[in-house]
Amino acid sequence: MDITDTLPAECMSHVISLTTPRDACRLSVACRVFKSAADSDSVWEKFLPSDYKEIISSSVSDSSLITSFSSKKDLYFHLCHNPIIINGGTLQ
Repeated sequence: MDITDTLPAECMSHVISLTTPRDACRLSVACRVFKSAADSDSVWEKFLPSDYKEIISSSVSDSSLITSFSSKKDLYFHLCHNPIIINGGTLQ
């Protein structure tokens, strides 16, 4: 018996969410069960800032970004490759 047979998917997702985005991607190729857990929105929500919805809605960019992506993982990688301007481009 291995760990993927004994732990519920929610537990594996929680453990993966305590790692890094890079580790989550690496784990997703290890096996089918890890892929399912690592790709879950609950994992990628932890990698986004806790106030990401407010940040995006107050940005100069299109505030529909939150609903434009089918998963939190897709939103995360979009934001990594397409930074948004906040606070009008000034630090406050």
